[in-house]
Amino acid sequence: MLTITQALYDQIVAHARADHPDEACGVIAGPAGSGRPERFVPMLNAARSPTFYEFDSTDLLALYREMDDRDEEPVVIYHSHTATEAYPSRTDVSYAGEPGAHYVLVSTADTDGGGPFQFRSFRIVDGEITEEDVRVVPSS
Repeated sequence: MLTITQALYDQIVAHARADHPDEACGVIAGPAGSGRPERFVPMLNAARSPTFYEFDSTDLLALYREMDDRDEEPVVIYHSHTATEAYPSRTDVSYAGEPGAHYVLVSTADTDGGGPFQFRSFRIVDGEITEEDVRVVPSS
């Protein structure tokens, strides 16, 4: 289960809406080994595409160095889908290289009649997708 604060949840959704119609992407870092998402790090979608996201390699390297210096790890890796449901694509699965991370997808398309977006979390390990519950807790 992914437990995330209301503030982080809202920041992810706001980023997805702001970058629409392009896909948004980013990371939420947390203390290494804790599994706690704490630090919101929106990233630039270097592909600037409505159907694909790609972290800028220079930005990603800088982020990993910063996380290493702060004894953090990527707890959540998120991106948005602009025209499809919030479910990992084959491309998403092929790029999922952090087996300990929660992969959050936000859909800014109203694909299920359930409103303006979907917010879902997955574990992706060795190409295997497992959806998990999301628990939003009050921000402290």
